[in-house]
Amino acid sequence: MAEADDENSEEEVGEEGEPKKKSKLLFIIAPVALLLLGGGGYFGASMMGLIGGGEEDTELTENAPPPAKPAYYHELPEMVVNLSSKEQRAHYLKMKIALEVADVSVAEAMQPNLPRVLDLFQVYLRELRAQDLEGSQGIYRLKEELLKRINLAVHPSRVNRILFKEIIVQ
Repeated sequence: MAEADDENSEEEVGEEGEPKKKSKLLFIIAPVALLLLGGGGYFGASMMGLIGGGEEDTELTENAPPPAKPAYYHELPEMVVNLSSKEQRAHYLKMKIALEVADVSVAEAMQPNLPRVLDLFQVYLRELRAQDLEGSQGIYRLKEELLKRINLAVHPSRVNRILFKEIIVQ
């Protein structure tokens, strides 16, 4: 009989051990599940406009900046320039440039000044060396210098950006 009592006591411990494991899992899983369901419900309701007052949305649309104007591009003719070099081998720069301007009227106002712009570019580019144009930093400096020079040449008008369509250093 002592053996029968031992078996019953082991079974009771086993039965008590299982509910304890289940209750621990329940305390972990239940809050996580409630948090996920509550967050999903809140997100869904706010997306449908049921929560979060529509007044804020109207304020955002009223104070929103106007849509950006489309940029206009003016293409310059292809340029090939002999770069400055102390070596016997000549280095050449070939590039195609597009100018980004605010509107068509700026592009039309630049047209009479185009020979002056091309002359400024040619004179500047002929003084460059191939080493000056190496890497992205060299191309960035070239872009900034050309932008500064073109804005001086077409002063009442303004060019926003210079875009390289093609640039080859050989």
